[in-house]
Parts: sequence; C-alpha cells; structure tokens
Amino acid sequence: MSTQAKRLTPYLFMAPAAVVLVVALLYPIAYMIYASFLDWNPSQRIGEATFVGLRNYSNLWSDANFRESLSVTLKFAALVVSIEMILGVGLAMLLDRKIRGMTVLRTIFILPMMIAPIVVGLIWRYMYHPTVGIFNRTLNNLGFESVPWLSDSFWSLTSVIIADVWQWTPFIFILSLAALQSLPSSAIEASRIDGATGWQQIIYIKLPLMMPVLIVTLLLRLIDAFKVLEVILVMTNGGPGLSTEILSLRIARTASEFRELGVAAAMSNYLLILLMLLTAIMFTYNRLAEARNARLRQAAEEG
Repeated sequence: MSTQAKRLTPYLFMAPAAVVLVVALLYPIAYMIYASFLDWNPSQRIGEATFVGLRNYSNLWSDANFRESLSVTLKFAALVVSIEMILGVGLAMLLDRKIRGMTVLRTIFILPMMIAPIVVGLIWRYMYHPTVGIFNRTLNNLGFESVPWLSDSFWSLTSVIIADVWQWTPFIFILSLAALQSLPSSAIEASRIDGATGWQQIIYIKLPLMMPVLIVTLLLRLIDAFKVLEVILVMTNGGPGLSTEILSLRIARTASEFRELGVAAAMSNYLLILLMLLTAIMFTYNRLAEARNARLRQAAEEG
C-alpha cells in the first residue's frame, strides 16, 4: 500500500460517520438556525417565508410568557438535578458493600427508568387525583385535608418534580455505584491506615475521585431536564397557568398551536445556546477535577 493510501485510510473509515453526522445533526441545526430568522408559519414553504432578521430573538425577551417558561425551566432543572444527585449518590454510598440480593435490588432500582415517560405521567396523574388518588386518600384516612396536587401553582410544580425524581434518581444511583466500585483500593486503604473516618473517606477520597463521573452524570441529567416534555404534558399540560410550562413545552405550543415556526426555532436556539454553555462549563470543571484526581492518586501511591 502506498504512503498516500495509508494517509487516506483513516479518513475513509471516518467518512460514513461524518456523512451521518452532517445529515442527521448539522443539517437540522443549520435549518433551525435559518428558520429562526424568518416569519414562517406551517401554511408556507420555507422559501415563501419573510426574512425578519433578529426580530424573533429580540421579541422573545419582551414576551412575558417566554420569560416565565424560561424561569420555570431553570427552577425545575436546578431542583430535580440537585435532589437526584443527592439521593442517587447517597444511595450508592449506602449500598456500596456486599449485600445479599444486590443484583435484584439494582434491577428494582432501575425499573422506573425503563417505563415510558407518557406512562410515568399517567401513573402519577392518577396517583395525584383529587378524590381517588392514593395520596389524597391516604391523607384523608389520616385525618388531613386533600392537597391540590395538580390544580395549585406551587403543588403542581412540586408534583412534577417528585415524578421526575422518582424516575431518574436510579440513573444517578447506577452510575455513582459503578464509579464507587471502580475506585482504586490503594487510596481507600491508605486513608484507613491513616485513621480516616467513614465520612472523611467519603468527603476527601471517594467524592473527589468520583468527580469526573459525577460531572458527566450531572451534565446528562441537566440536558435531559431541560428537554423533558411528555411527563409534564400528560400530568399538567403546563398548568395551572404557566406554573409548569417549561421551555420545551412552550416551543411545542408555539409551533403547533400558535403556528409561529420562526419564533419556535428562535426559542430552540436559545435553549441550544444555554445547553452548550452548560456543557462547556461542565467539561472545563471536569478537566480541572481530573487533574486534581491525578495528583491525589499520585500522592496516595507515594504514601
């Protein structure tokens, strides 16, 4: 094989993946960016739409509904991811030991992840039912008043958060447990010999060494939390009012109900920019954490 052919061989192997990437990812994103500069509705072809420049982007910030949806999205994502990380990592720490039937426990833990989001929304919607739902029936049997789970602004957002935490905490748990079980035993043994308590091992050894995995896990959950749609759509449909209307639901409504495809594309681009910023921040922090962990491992081996 000639030198020229050897140089081209890697690119030939990469070509199919590059074609798929361009067709399935880059082209739709470019199409969406172009559409965001248009006054476009579903009755028109994209070539018939009027070019309006940055008007769609600027008008969104004067739209109180968009600002409210963005606020709900940020609040929802911050709360669910924080709660899920605390519960998931905590469960992993608690169960990181030899327990009979651990395989069965893991299977049970991941069951909520395997249920379709629409089914999850229906399950929790029926459990939150004001009269026949299990929660209000239990409260009434204990002598308490019913809670307006899905008809009150505060409780509706709380209810959606509870459903999301129930479904996705197992994802954090499984990845955290895998990270725990892959930690170098030398660092943990060295800390035991030095007299570190269980809490000190968790804070100064286990969590820092797990940080690269936790950062990636956090990033995946943040991205998914910003895009959640089906569960909220089934449970509350964004209501009451706009109390549970996250940005992805607002985008879907703008495109389908309000028939403003250009505005919906602009919203999607704002969401894309936000997720790209989060990704850049997380990867930067991950690099710093990996460098710190490398120093920690080296110190443990020398000790």
